[in-house]
Amino acid sequence: MWAAAALLALGLSGCAGRPSGNLVVVSASAPGASTVDMLVATTRADVSDPPGVMFSGERAPGLAFADIAVSIPPDSVRKIGEVQWPSTPPGDPARDFVTVRADRLDLKQAVAAFNGRLLKLKPADRHVLLFVHGYNTRFEEAVYRFAQIAHDAGAPVVPVLFTWPSRGKLFDYVYDRESATYSRDALEAILQALVKNPNVKEISVLAHSMGNFVTVEAIRQMAIRNHGMSPKIRDIMLASPDIDFDVFRRQIAEIEASDKSPPVTLFVSRDDQALAASSLLAGSEPRLGVIDPHAEPYKSILEQARVNVVDLSAIKSDDPTNHGKFAQSGVVSAIGRRLAAGQTLTDARVTLGERIGGVAQGAAGTLGQAATLAVSAPLAVVDPNTRETLEDEAVSLGASAKSTIGSPLTAVTSGSGPPICEEMVISDQSTDGAAASGSTGRADCEASRVAARGQH
Repeated sequence: MWAAAALLALGLSGCAGRPSGNLVVVSASAPGASTVDMLVATTRADVSDPPGVMFSGERAPGLAFADIAVSIPPDSVRKIGEVQWPSTPPGDPARDFVTVRADRLDLKQAVAAFNGRLLKLKPADRHVLLFVHGYNTRFEEAVYRFAQIAHDAGAPVVPVLFTWPSRGKLFDYVYDRESATYSRDALEAILQALVKNPNVKEISVLAHSMGNFVTVEAIRQMAIRNHGMSPKIRDIMLASPDIDFDVFRRQIAEIEASDKSPPVTLFVSRDDQALAASSLLAGSEPRLGVIDPHAEPYKSILEQARVNVVDLSAIKSDDPTNHGKFAQSGVVSAIGRRLAAGQTLTDARVTLGERIGGVAQGAAGTLGQAATLAVSAPLAVVDPNTRETLEDEAVSLGASAKSTIGSPLTAVTSGSGPPICEEMVISDQSTDGAAASGSTGRADCEASRVAARGQH
């Protein structure tokens, strides 16, 4: 199985590269297509070349803004839960996600555009959904992913994207981590502005993977600065958080200091191999997104902190690392229905468990092969566009990097992987969290297997 996975990775490396240049505006329209309008706030550096990129993965000295509209093809011709990327930019609106507006804004223009959008709605419908993406995500990937989530959730919300300077490169995990830290003050400023805006009725926050770190840090700072949380913040949803559990325990103590604090919902999956790899980088300390919420001490700590937990471990995923389950069509739809109904998210309520569980056998897939691959695990995980990723790394590290990276893949495909991994293949379908149990052999095997898979 291990060798076969590596062969699959090498085969997929010949696929088309990751999307680039898709923010070129398309004037054509298609019958039945939908449009998602979003305001974007970013700490990324502005770029004019190449066209259709807008913002890079480098850090800007301050916040920048954009007003972007994405056209989504009719549901009858697309697989719900996926981003239909154009084979070549700018794409065909009849079958692809395409950009129909992409305007850079200054602060004054951004505020005016945002308020104008809110004032078109009834006061009761002025509900903002703020999304924060994860590691290894390019600007356009964050835009299209959020458009897909907002559309497929079906909730009546005003989408706001906060995108921080991820370079969108596999080997820049540490840079991305530092960029998340760099951006927490800017995210707090956005949240403070939303809370103080009299036109905003409610705010829901959804973060994924490493985006949870910048999100929780910003909300913690906000709670300390304001001596509590604003009642406008109705939901805080943390999907597959790449956060040390002990760090989160300290953070949540400030956020949930009062019984009037907003509900925090944690989406976990014990078979998330991306976070298992992250745990290895963190000295085998458990990541929040892979804990067993039914085991102690996690159960008691989360209950005391009033954190609602949705355990997605039993749900099948098209993502081989099981890191993007929150974005599957059935799960996103369940989230959207809850947001629309104003109900707390938790799988303690049978209705949510039934809705999510009902799609376990037939979910329409993840956020999309191309998009979910962009929210990958740290370092050990290689995406299906392996050739592009390795070539990028070879440019920065020299030609020797190619042979170094190629050696273990050659060993794997020749069947010369570590014997201990071969012995563990039989139990590889288990979702009991063994990879994070403290067994060094198992953990090392999992990291090797994830690297060999060549997938995010």
